[in-house]
Amino acid sequence: MIRQMKDTGWIEVITGCMYSGKTEELIKRLRRAIIAKQKVKVFKPALDDRYSEKKISSHNKNMLDAIVVMHSDDILSQVEENDEVIGIEEVQFFDEKIIDVCKYLADSGKRVIVAGLDQDYLGQPFENTMRLMAEAEFVTKLLAICVKCGNLANRTQRTVKKKDRIVVGSVGLYEARCRKCFDPELKNEESKG
Repeated sequence: MIRQMKDTGWIEVITGCMYSGKTEELIKRLRRAIIAKQKVKVFKPALDDRYSEKKISSHNKNMLDAIVVMHSDDILSQVEENDEVIGIEEVQFFDEKIIDVCKYLADSGKRVIVAGLDQDYLGQPFENTMRLMAEAEFVTKLLAICVKCGNLANRTQRTVKKKDRIVVGSVGLYEARCRKCFDPELKNEESKG
């Protein structure tokens, strides 16, 4: 449970593999801030248009309005002095300036809540998420359920052979896997694409 901090800003990171509930948790925290009558702004990268172009959306279609931005610097031009809580979805998709943007906002007294994948399809850390975890006052790492064996999952398995690091998608392209069932090169499985 996050205690209320006074006269300071901070960074909260919500991370984990796909299907672990990151966006659901982000939306929950932002809705609580809205209920508390705090001024909230939500941002998402233009790259993420899976379920909605102008909303952040969990896999179960829980949604919240968002401002779509191309670059992390665009966030600063949209934030107003009286904004209190800043939500940022899919932080791993932003350019590396997102770290400085989040630090600036927190240093300006804002509560900054970001959600993003901690690892790519090869099990390598996403640099933005990793660096923000080091900067954050609060880090929440969520787990999913492995679709192969039912263990707790902390990896994102890409189920199609594509070499690009970023391939936006969800159902049919990715699965949650545990350490044992994770196969980053699809060596032990029939590739679907």
